[in-house]
Amino acid sequence: MKLGILETGAPPEEIRGRYGSYPSMFRRLFGESAYDYAVYDVAAGEMPAGVAECGAWLVTGSSAGAYDPEPWIAPLEDFLRAAKGQAPLVGICFGHQIMAQAFGGKVIKSPNGWGLGLQRYRMGAARGWMDSPEPIAVPGSHQDQVVEAPPGAKVIGGNDFCPVGMLDYGADRAISLQLHPEFEPDYAKALIETRRGTRLSVEEADRAVMSYEQPDDRVRVGAWLQRFIETA
Repeated sequence: MKLGILETGAPPEEIRGRYGSYPSMFRRLFGESAYDYAVYDVAAGEMPAGVAECGAWLVTGSSAGAYDPEPWIAPLEDFLRAAKGQAPLVGICFGHQIMAQAFGGKVIKSPNGWGLGLQRYRMGAARGWMDSPEPIAVPGSHQDQVVEAPPGAKVIGGNDFCPVGMLDYGADRAISLQLHPEFEPDYAKALIETRRGTRLSVEEADRAVMSYEQPDDRVRVGAWLQRFIETA
């Protein structure tokens, strides 16, 4: 299958050389030979010619807000609306947010502040692409949140800090997740360190880094995404 990755952002420049791009993180999570990967640098204005170019689509994270006046956001929303129901769609972090906004939901900069470190989500009823509805622990790094799910979308995961943490669009063949299964713990910790003492307090950074001493469910959730991509 050809998997189109809509690249909407990049890691901070000072650590990019060590960890690579967001698309490369997904290739490592899924397996380099799992798909015929096609990457579109959406943030630089590179959009697919049409939905049929790939069999499925994934939208990455970004430092941009879904509500920001970036010139590439409206064309991305148009593409997502065209793709909805036509091919499997997966949104991660910003991808979760921009899909929700494009489909009629609401995204804001949350008054709750940063969701940092290993985040634990309760899950609802199991879907066919899940192994079970047991809770998940996956890296998180976000200030923005979906606060109103789009019409027809069901909230299937979240916690008290981020109630609308995962959405299932059912027959429209789309799912999205606020968390980052593609973030290896070393990268997640390095990302926190780039923000220590600037965007994050020392205490916030310490707590988030320490959370990665616990086991995570990155690989489990990555398998969910792959089963969805291949069966939706």
